[in-house]
Amino acid sequence: MPIKLPAALPAFNVLTREGVMVLDEDTAGHQDIRPLRIALLNLMPKKIQTENQFARLIGATPLQIELTLIRMSEHQTKNTAAEHMEEFYQPFQDVKDQKFDGLIITGAPIEHLDFADVTYWDELCEVMEWTQTNVHSTFGVCWGGMAMINYFHGVKKHLLDHKAFGCFRHSVCDHTSHYLRGFSDDCVIPVSRWTEMRQDEIDAASGLKTLITSADSGPALVEDAAHRALYIFNHFEYDSGTLKQEYDRDVADGTPINVPTNYYPGDDPTQAPLNKWRSHAHLLYGNWINEIYQTTHYDIDKIGT
Repeated sequence: MPIKLPAALPAFNVLTREGVMVLDEDTAGHQDIRPLRIALLNLMPKKIQTENQFARLIGATPLQIELTLIRMSEHQTKNTAAEHMEEFYQPFQDVKDQKFDGLIITGAPIEHLDFADVTYWDELCEVMEWTQTNVHSTFGVCWGGMAMINYFHGVKKHLLDHKAFGCFRHSVCDHTSHYLRGFSDDCVIPVSRWTEMRQDEIDAASGLKTLITSADSGPALVEDAAHRALYIFNHFEYDSGTLKQEYDRDVADGTPINVPTNYYPGDDPTQAPLNKWRSHAHLLYGNWINEIYQTTHYDIDKIGT
Protein backbone atom coordinates (compact mmCIF):
# COMPACT_ATOMS: atom_id res chain seq x y z
CA MET A 1 0.00 0.00 0.00
CA PRO A 2 1.18 3.55 -0.64
CA ILE A 3 1.68 6.71 1.33
CA LYS A 4 -0.88 9.43 0.70
CA LEU A 5 0.66 12.83 -0.05
CA PRO A 6 -0.55 16.07 -1.60
CA ALA A 7 0.25 15.88 -5.31
CA ALA A 8 2.03 19.25 -5.15
CA LEU A 9 4.36 18.31 -2.27
CA PRO A 10 7.93 17.90 -3.62
CA ALA A 11 8.19 14.49 -1.96
CA PHE A 12 5.34 13.22 -4.18
CA ASN A 13 7.43 13.37 -7.36
CA VAL A 14 10.69 12.43 -5.63
CA LEU A 15 9.26 9.22 -4.20
CA THR A 16 7.32 8.41 -7.36
CA ARG A 17 10.57 8.53 -9.37
CA GLU A 18 12.18 6.22 -6.80
CA GLY A 19 9.43 3.63 -7.20
CA VAL A 20 7.72 4.26 -3.84
CA MET A 21 3.97 3.74 -4.08
CA VAL A 22 2.36 7.17 -3.69
CA LEU A 23 -1.33 8.09 -3.87
CA ASP A 24 -2.81 11.52 -4.31
CA GLU A 25 -5.64 12.48 -1.98
CA ASP A 26 -8.40 11.95 -4.53
CA THR A 27 -7.35 8.39 -5.37
CA ALA A 28 -6.83 7.50 -1.71
CA GLY A 29 -10.31 8.71 -0.88
CA HIS A 30 -11.82 6.00 -3.05
CA GLN A 31 -10.11 3.15 -1.18
CA ASP A 32 -12.34 1.47 1.41
CA ILE A 33 -9.74 1.27 4.21
CA ARG A 34 -8.65 3.57 7.01
CA PRO A 35 -5.15 4.91 6.39
CA LEU A 36 -2.82 5.31 9.33
CA ARG A 37 -2.55 8.97 10.25
CA ILE A 38 1.12 9.81 10.82
CA ALA A 39 2.20 13.35 11.68
CA LEU A 40 5.70 14.77 11.16
CA LEU A 41 6.66 17.63 13.49
CA ASN A 42 9.50 18.95 11.37
CA LEU A 43 12.02 21.00 13.37
CA MET A 44 14.87 20.70 10.86
CA PRO A 45 15.92 23.77 8.86
CA LYS A 46 15.89 21.95 5.50
CA LYS A 47 12.21 21.08 5.64
CA ILE A 48 11.82 19.56 2.15
CA GLN A 49 14.86 17.29 2.51
CA THR A 50 13.56 16.02 5.85
CA GLU A 51 10.05 15.46 4.44
CA ASN A 52 11.54 13.31 1.67
CA GLN A 53 13.65 11.28 4.10
CA PHE A 54 10.85 10.33 6.46
CA ALA A 55 8.19 9.92 3.77
CA ARG A 56 10.52 7.51 1.97
CA LEU A 57 10.80 5.29 5.05
CA ILE A 58 7.20 5.27 6.22
CA GLY A 59 5.92 5.00 2.64
CA ALA A 60 7.73 1.70 2.03
CA THR A 61 5.31 -0.43 4.07
CA PRO A 62 2.26 -2.38 2.78
CA LEU A 63 -0.13 0.06 4.47
CA GLN A 64 -1.71 3.29 3.37
CA ILE A 65 -0.23 6.22 5.27
CA GLU A 66 -1.71 9.70 5.49
CA LEU A 67 1.11 12.11 6.29
CA THR A 68 0.38 15.40 8.07
CA LEU A 69 3.14 18.01 8.29
CA ILE A 70 3.20 20.07 11.48
CA ARG A 71 5.25 23.07 12.57
CA MET A 72 5.64 25.00 15.78
CA SER A 73 2.93 27.64 15.82
CA GLU A 74 5.02 30.75 16.49
CA HIS A 75 8.44 29.71 15.17
CA GLN A 76 9.23 31.01 11.68
CA THR A 77 11.68 29.00 9.58
CA LYS A 78 14.39 30.88 7.67
CA ASN A 79 15.50 28.07 5.36
CA THR A 80 12.28 27.02 3.62
CA ALA A 81 10.09 29.18 1.43
CA ALA A 82 7.13 30.72 3.22
CA GLU A 83 4.88 29.56 0.38
CA HIS A 84 5.86 25.93 1.00
CA MET A 85 5.20 26.26 4.72
CA GLU A 86 1.85 27.93 4.12
CA GLU A 87 0.68 25.32 1.62
CA PHE A 88 1.79 22.11 3.31
CA TYR A 89 2.28 22.74 7.05
CA GLN A 90 -0.25 23.20 9.82
CA PRO A 91 0.61 24.93 13.11
CA PHE A 92 0.37 22.62 16.08
CA GLN A 93 -2.34 24.77 17.62
CA ASP A 94 -4.52 24.05 14.56
CA VAL A 95 -4.22 20.24 14.83
CA LYS A 96 -4.12 19.63 18.57
CA ASP A 97 -7.79 18.60 18.62
CA GLN A 98 -7.05 15.82 16.12
CA LYS A 99 -5.96 12.22 16.78
CA PHE A 100 -2.98 10.51 15.13
CA ASP A 101 -1.78 6.93 14.99
CA GLY A 102 1.84 8.05 14.98
CA LEU A 103 3.98 11.16 15.39
CA ILE A 104 7.62 11.75 14.47
CA ILE A 105 9.41 14.63 16.21
CA THR A 106 12.59 15.39 14.27
CA GLY A 107 15.93 16.67 15.40
CA ALA A 108 16.86 20.35 15.45
CA PRO A 109 20.25 22.11 15.20
CA ILE A 110 19.98 23.64 18.69
CA GLU A 111 21.90 21.11 20.76
CA HIS A 112 24.07 23.79 22.40
CA LEU A 113 21.01 25.34 24.06
CA ASP A 114 19.51 24.18 27.31
CA PHE A 115 16.04 22.83 26.64
CA ALA A 116 14.40 25.67 28.56
CA ASP A 117 16.26 28.23 26.41
CA VAL A 118 14.72 26.99 23.15
CA THR A 119 12.25 29.61 21.95
CA TYR A 120 9.48 27.08 21.35
CA TRP A 121 10.18 24.84 24.36
CA ASP A 122 6.91 25.64 26.12
CA GLU A 123 4.87 24.67 23.08
CA LEU A 124 6.98 21.56 22.52
CA CYS A 125 6.24 20.52 26.10
CA GLU A 126 2.58 20.95 25.24
CA VAL A 127 3.11 18.71 22.20
CA MET A 128 4.80 16.02 24.27
CA GLU A 129 2.02 16.07 26.85
CA TRP A 130 -0.55 16.00 24.01
CA THR A 131 0.97 12.77 22.68
CA GLN A 132 -0.34 10.98 25.75
CA THR A 133 -3.96 11.69 24.84
CA ASN A 134 -3.98 12.19 21.06
CA VAL A 135 -1.18 10.02 19.61
CA HIS A 136 -0.93 6.24 19.71
CA SER A 137 2.88 6.02 19.21
CA THR A 138 5.57 8.71 19.08
CA PHE A 139 9.07 8.51 17.58
CA GLY A 140 11.54 11.15 18.79
CA VAL A 141 14.60 11.52 16.56
CA CYS A 142 18.00 12.91 17.62
CA TRP A 143 17.31 16.21 19.46
CA GLY A 144 13.60 15.36 19.37
CA GLY A 145 14.31 12.08 21.17
CA MET A 146 16.56 13.83 23.67
CA ALA A 147 13.83 16.38 24.35
CA MET A 148 11.25 13.64 24.96
CA ILE A 149 13.41 11.52 27.27
CA ASN A 150 14.27 14.66 29.22
CA TYR A 151 10.64 15.78 29.47
CA PHE A 152 9.23 12.43 30.56
CA HIS A 153 12.16 11.10 32.61
CA GLY A 154 14.52 13.98 33.40
CA VAL A 155 17.43 12.33 31.57
CA LYS A 156 19.93 15.05 30.67
CA LYS A 157 21.89 15.63 27.49
CA HIS A 158 25.61 16.24 27.83
CA LEU A 159 27.88 18.29 25.57
CA LEU A 160 30.70 16.41 23.84
CA ASP A 161 34.20 17.84 23.49
CA HIS A 162 34.07 16.98 19.78
CA LYS A 163 31.26 16.20 17.38
CA ALA A 164 30.16 12.56 17.07
CA PHE A 165 30.15 12.46 13.29
CA GLY A 166 30.13 9.53 10.92
CA CYS A 167 28.73 6.02 10.49
CA PHE A 168 29.18 4.06 13.71
CA ARG A 169 28.80 0.34 14.35
CA HIS A 170 25.92 -0.42 16.73
CA SER A 171 24.86 -3.57 18.58
CA VAL A 172 21.33 -4.87 19.08
CA CYS A 173 20.54 -5.29 22.78
CA ASP A 174 17.13 -6.96 22.57
CA HIS A 175 16.52 -9.38 19.71
CA THR A 176 12.98 -10.04 20.97
CA SER A 177 11.83 -6.46 20.42
CA HIS A 178 9.04 -6.13 17.87
CA TYR A 179 10.76 -2.98 16.62
CA LEU A 180 13.92 -4.93 15.70
CA ARG A 181 12.39 -7.82 13.75
CA GLY A 182 14.79 -8.83 10.99
CA PHE A 183 17.76 -6.91 12.42
CA SER A 184 21.26 -8.31 12.23
CA ASP A 185 23.29 -8.59 15.43
CA ASP A 186 24.86 -5.27 14.58
CA CYS A 187 24.23 -2.42 12.18
CA VAL A 188 25.65 0.91 11.02
CA ILE A 189 23.83 4.16 11.83
CA PRO A 190 24.77 7.73 10.79
CA VAL A 191 25.57 9.95 13.78
CA SER A 192 25.78 13.75 13.73
CA ARG A 193 25.55 15.49 17.10
CA TRP A 194 27.42 17.54 19.67
CA THR A 195 25.63 15.97 22.64
CA GLU A 196 25.07 12.54 24.11
CA MET A 197 22.73 10.65 26.41
CA ARG A 198 24.47 8.45 28.97
CA GLN A 199 23.55 4.82 29.52
CA ASP A 200 23.83 4.91 33.31
CA GLU A 201 21.33 7.79 33.48
CA ILE A 202 18.95 5.98 31.15
CA ASP A 203 19.27 2.85 33.29
CA ALA A 204 18.49 4.89 36.41
CA ALA A 205 15.20 6.11 34.93
CA SER A 206 12.17 3.88 35.40
CA GLY A 207 10.59 2.08 32.46
CA LEU A 208 13.23 2.66 29.77
CA LYS A 209 14.80 -0.13 27.71
CA THR A 210 17.81 0.39 25.46
CA LEU A 211 17.32 -1.54 22.22
CA ILE A 212 20.42 -0.47 20.25
CA THR A 213 23.73 0.91 21.51
CA SER A 214 27.27 1.65 20.30
CA ALA A 215 30.61 1.28 22.04
CA ASP A 216 31.73 4.42 20.17
CA SER A 217 28.70 6.73 20.31
CA GLY A 218 26.61 5.44 23.22
CA PRO A 219 22.93 4.47 23.46
CA ALA A 220 21.06 4.91 20.19
CA LEU A 221 17.50 3.56 20.42
CA VAL A 222 15.45 3.52 23.62
CA GLU A 223 11.91 2.22 24.14
CA ASP A 224 9.58 3.99 26.58
CA ALA A 225 6.60 1.64 26.74
CA ALA A 226 4.66 3.62 29.34
CA HIS A 227 4.61 6.67 27.08
CA ARG A 228 4.20 4.61 23.88
CA ALA A 229 7.39 6.14 22.51
CA LEU A 230 10.73 5.37 20.89
CA TYR A 231 13.74 7.66 21.17
CA ILE A 232 16.55 7.42 18.64
CA PHE A 233 19.54 9.74 19.02
CA ASN A 234 21.02 9.06 15.59
CA HIS A 235 19.90 9.37 11.98
CA PHE A 236 18.69 6.24 10.20
CA GLU A 237 16.62 8.55 7.99
CA TYR A 238 19.66 10.26 6.41
CA ASP A 239 20.16 10.05 2.66
CA SER A 240 23.46 8.72 1.30
CA GLY A 241 24.80 12.25 0.86
CA THR A 242 23.51 13.98 4.01
CA LEU A 243 26.70 13.63 6.04
CA LYS A 244 28.67 14.82 3.01
CA GLN A 245 26.48 17.93 2.80
CA GLU A 246 27.12 18.66 6.46
CA TYR A 247 30.87 18.07 6.10
CA ASP A 248 31.16 20.21 2.94
CA ARG A 249 29.17 23.00 4.62
CA ASP A 250 31.45 23.08 7.65
CA VAL A 251 34.59 22.97 5.53
CA ALA A 252 33.30 25.86 3.39
CA ASP A 253 32.42 27.87 6.52
CA GLY A 254 35.78 27.22 8.13
CA THR A 255 34.15 25.33 11.00
CA PRO A 256 36.53 22.75 12.54
CA ILE A 257 35.17 19.32 11.63
CA ASN A 258 36.59 15.83 11.33
CA VAL A 259 36.05 13.69 8.25
CA PRO A 260 32.96 11.60 9.09
CA THR A 261 34.07 8.25 10.47
CA ASN A 262 33.58 5.11 8.35
CA TYR A 263 31.62 7.03 5.71
CA TYR A 264 33.86 7.63 2.71
CA PRO A 265 35.82 4.68 1.25
CA GLY A 266 39.19 4.84 2.96
CA ASP A 267 37.97 7.92 4.87
CA ASP A 268 38.81 9.85 1.71
CA PRO A 269 36.32 12.74 1.22
CA THR A 270 37.12 12.88 -2.51
CA GLN A 271 35.41 9.50 -2.89
CA ALA A 272 31.67 8.93 -3.19
CA PRO A 273 30.21 7.89 0.20
CA LEU A 274 28.66 4.48 0.66
CA ASN A 275 25.22 3.92 2.18
CA LYS A 276 25.62 1.20 4.84
CA TRP A 277 22.38 1.72 6.78
CA ARG A 278 19.50 1.85 4.26
CA SER A 279 18.17 -1.68 4.81
CA HIS A 280 18.09 -1.39 8.60
CA ALA A 281 16.48 2.05 8.34
CA HIS A 282 13.60 0.57 6.35
CA LEU A 283 13.36 -2.32 8.79
CA LEU A 284 13.09 -0.08 11.85
CA TYR A 285 10.51 2.31 10.46
CA GLY A 286 8.60 -0.52 8.80
CA ASN A 287 8.48 -2.37 12.12
CA TRP A 288 7.29 0.80 13.86
CA ILE A 289 4.49 1.28 11.33
CA ASN A 290 3.53 -2.39 11.60
CA GLU A 291 3.42 -2.20 15.40
CA ILE A 292 1.15 0.84 15.17
CA TYR A 293 -1.12 -1.00 12.72
CA GLN A 294 -1.35 -4.03 15.01
CA THR A 295 -2.19 -2.05 18.16
CA THR A 296 -3.97 1.20 17.24
CA HIS A 297 -7.75 1.60 17.44
CA TYR A 298 -9.67 1.21 14.19
CA ASP A 299 -11.87 4.04 15.49
CA ILE A 300 -9.26 6.77 15.57
CA ASP A 301 -11.34 8.84 17.98
CA LYS A 302 -10.64 6.20 20.66
CA ILE A 303 -6.90 6.86 20.63
CA GLY A 304 -5.87 8.05 24.08
CA THR A 305 -8.95 6.72 25.83
